Parts: sequence; structure tokens; C-alpha cells
Amino acid sequence: MENIKTYLQSSYEELTTKVTWPTWKELQANAAVVAIAAVIIALIIGLMDLVSNILFSDIIYKMAQ
Repeated sequence: MENIKTYLQSSYEELTTKVTWPTWKELQANAAVVAIAAVIIALIIGLMDLVSNILFSDIIYKMAQ
């Protein structure tokens, strides 16, 4: 039980004294970059899905005739 207490105390000390936390503006800027990247990736995947759907539906339609 002493090991758990020591671990928790060490973890708390490290998080409060040794970790460099980003400022609010840095956090907002990084969140905006992540959100924009997620939207771009989603658009790319959606476009790839649309193109493959059109191509494969045409191929399957022609095979079915």
C-alpha cells in the first residue's frame, strides 16, 4: 500500500512541477490545427469513397447486363 501512495505522490509532484503545460492560446491553436486536419482527411476519404462507388457500380452494372 505504501508503494501506491509513493507512486501517487511522485506522479502529482511531476505533473505540478516538472511538466510544461501549454498556454490557453497554444491549446486553442493546436486544437484548430487538429480540427482542420480532421476535416481535410474526412473530405479526402469521402471523395475516395465517392469515386470508388461510381467506378465499381458502373463495373458491376455492366457485368450484370
